[in-house]
Amino acid sequence: MDAERLVYVDNAATTKVSKSVIDAMMPYFHTHYGNPSSELYGMGREARVALEKARLGISEMLGCEPGEVFFTSGGTEADNWAIKGIAESAKKAGKGNHIITSKIEHHAVLHTLERLEKQGFEISYLDVYDNGIVRAEDLEKAIKPETILVTVMFANNEIGTIQPIKELAEISHKHKIPFFTDAVQAVGKLDINIKELGIDALALSGHKLHTPKGIGALYVRKGLKFPNLIEGGGQEKGRRSGTENVAGAVALEVALRESLGDKEGREKVRAMRDYLAENLSKIPYSRINGDMKNRLVENLNVAFEFIEGEGLIMLLDMVGICASTGSACSTSSLEPSHVLRALGLPHEICHGSLRISLSSENTMEEMDYIIEKVTWAVGRLRSMSPLYEKLLESQKTEQ
Repeated sequence: MDAERLVYVDNAATTKVSKSVIDAMMPYFHTHYGNPSSELYGMGREARVALEKARLGISEMLGCEPGEVFFTSGGTEADNWAIKGIAESAKKAGKGNHIITSKIEHHAVLHTLERLEKQGFEISYLDVYDNGIVRAEDLEKAIKPETILVTVMFANNEIGTIQPIKELAEISHKHKIPFFTDAVQAVGKLDINIKELGIDALALSGHKLHTPKGIGALYVRKGLKFPNLIEGGGQEKGRRSGTENVAGAVALEVALRESLGDKEGREKVRAMRDYLAENLSKIPYSRINGDMKNRLVENLNVAFEFIEGEGLIMLLDMVGICASTGSACSTSSLEPSHVLRALGLPHEICHGSLRISLSSENTMEEMDYIIEKVTWAVGRLRSMSPLYEKLLESQKTEQ
């Protein structure tokens, strides 16, 4: 790797912890480090106050009640708890065993549903077409009398497409079906009011918002039947026992407030993303994946024909650029991205994808560096491709 340069553009995988978050957390490691359940003395009460203040702040920013927010270790735990909890409660009550989701969900959702399928649940997967967006009419058609849950992610982690959550939730409610959304990539990036959108359960994670890894939350609408996740000392209203991560909860509230308040930063990111899209699209035999309008401002996913994405990432790493081919949770797999396959793309194009996810700390000068190095890397990989060589020869013959 070029030690002189480091350009980090993989913020959909994880983010650098911000200084303000670190500063907010530090007292709960050194000064107010009490157990929030030890409320008979001052240090414990201080921890409890901090925990509940963080819960209140998060609930206000999301448009829900504090008692509907439960802290978790992250988005994967929240996804598992919500889906398994709603499904098992509904099945036990004899309401049915059918769940509807989309083909582009995060593996935390898809693998959870696969587990439920082995237990006798029926899963329907909605198409997202070439723009990566679920159509409301498809959800309407997929609903059965046995449907007990609709789970569709708010924004996709690979291609950044934003789903019509309010419309999907309205259809679900018309049929008296709970609606859950994995909003790990959306919370803090979009203005979300849970009550106005009609969401029954929502998962979020802090490390996508510049907190340390290991803190997240699950919103559960009051009145929604939901089993406990962990039995023990009765923390989180008895729903998720275990001593609470006070410093993490404080970090999550600070990070969410900071992210939602940075309107100027969002517009800066949008401008950089659009600049990248315009220039990387000039590379021959490339395409932008996913809708460019209904999309997270920080996300760009580009596919280049006649190359392998892994080779592209390794070449970029050599010149100090940190990017990815897709979800960080599945980069060890040699299978093409299930998200890109759901767009209808052939395997050879799926394998040549590049995901860039920006933050307000990036600069326009870095975008020029990325354009230069991606163009170089794609050219180098294509120079070793027999298929690309064959294409060039055929073009010469035609001339």
